[in-house]
This record gives sequence, structure tokens and C-alpha cells, in this order.
Amino acid sequence: MAEPSGPPAASGLNRGPGRLLVTLYAVFAVGATSRSVYQLSTRFHEAPLAYLLSAVAAAVYVVITVALVRGGTGARRVALVCCAAELAGVLTVGTWTVLDPAAFPDATVWSNYGLGYLLLPLVLPVVGLLWLRRSPAGAGAV
Repeated sequence: MAEPSGPPAASGLNRGPGRLLVTLYAVFAVGATSRSVYQLSTRFHEAPLAYLLSAVAAAVYVVITVALVRGGTGARRVALVCCAAELAGVLTVGTWTVLDPAAFPDATVWSNYGLGYLLLPLVLPVVGLLWLRRSPAGAGAV
């Protein structure tokens, strides 16, 4: 009997609405990474804190994307921790940029709660946490 050809079936974490979540995180991972690499390599002296925080956000987006694609119990835990850290980062940096805008001469991904990105940096971790909580626990086990 021949093996079925084509791409493997999507794991439970990246099935249905999870696909949109993975896509959004992947877009943010690529965008935030490229932006932070450019800023850190060409303009670091202008706003080091902002650019380092953007690099942290980029790393978090990459880890969440990989965890959601990989699936499984360990990846689910990693995604949960990273989504919670992302939410804490957005709330902390967002509040900091509102209360002390002078501390950030240039915006980060998380500035003003992600307002420059249509508030998606604030919404994504909440949706991610809800998705991880509601998707089947054994889904995507490798």
C-alpha cells in the first residue's frame, strides 16, 4: 500500500482558528525580527531600550510561532509561558510608554499597547492563551 503524499495533517494547535493565529504570529515574527535587526545594527545609539525591547518581542513571536506549529505537550507549555510573557510585556511597556513617553525616543512593537500595529500585540497573546486553553490537550502531540 502506498504512503499518502502531500503535506502532513495540521496539528491540533494549528488547525482551524489556530492556523490564523500561527499566520499572525509568523507575520509578527518576521516583521519584528527584521525591524529590530535593522534598528539594532544601524540606529542602536538613538533608542537602545526601545530597540532591545523590539528584539525581545521578536524572539517571543518566533518561539510562539514554532511552538504552535510543532504542537505537543511541551510545545503547548512553551507557548503558554511565552503568550503570558508577551501579554505581561505588552501591558508593562504599553503602560510605561503612556506614562513616560520620553523614556522611548522611538516606538517598540509593544509601545502604547501595540497601537502602531492596530493593537494586535495586545490582542494576540489573549487570543493565544484562550486558544491554548480551549484546544484539545493531546492535540498535535508529536
